[in-house]
Amino acid sequence: MTKIISGDEISKSINNALNDAVLYSDETAAWVSLEKIHEVCEILKNPDGLDYSFLTAISAVDYIEYFEIVYHLSSLRNNQSCVIKVKCNGRENPSIDSVTDIWQSADLQEREIWDLMGIEFKNHP
Repeated sequence: MTKIISGDEISKSINNALNDAVLYSDETAAWVSLEKIHEVCEILKNPDGLDYSFLTAISAVDYIEYFEIVYHLSSLRNNQSCVIKVKCNGRENPSIDSVTDIWQSADLQEREIWDLMGIEFKNHP
């Protein structure tokens, strides 16, 4: 059975590699700075580190005042999964860095979020 890593646990690993990237965390997820999401994803995928090599899903939640982008990641080697969230403020031209250069599977999911929610993924192919 896949072990679900708590947000508190994954935030410690992220902050060891990149200070001040995690804004807060709880049992379910770690909330990451919008400006540092790409760097955090690179750290999480690194095969010499946590090895979250599989992007299970990206979704977006509309909370009226802001959007939340949710990344579900899996480490097949370590049999672990985690959830990373990013708060994207504003209704006018919301944007976030694309992670398609890290996980190719993000391509269609980012397109779908752009189509449904209007969130731009910067540097998306």
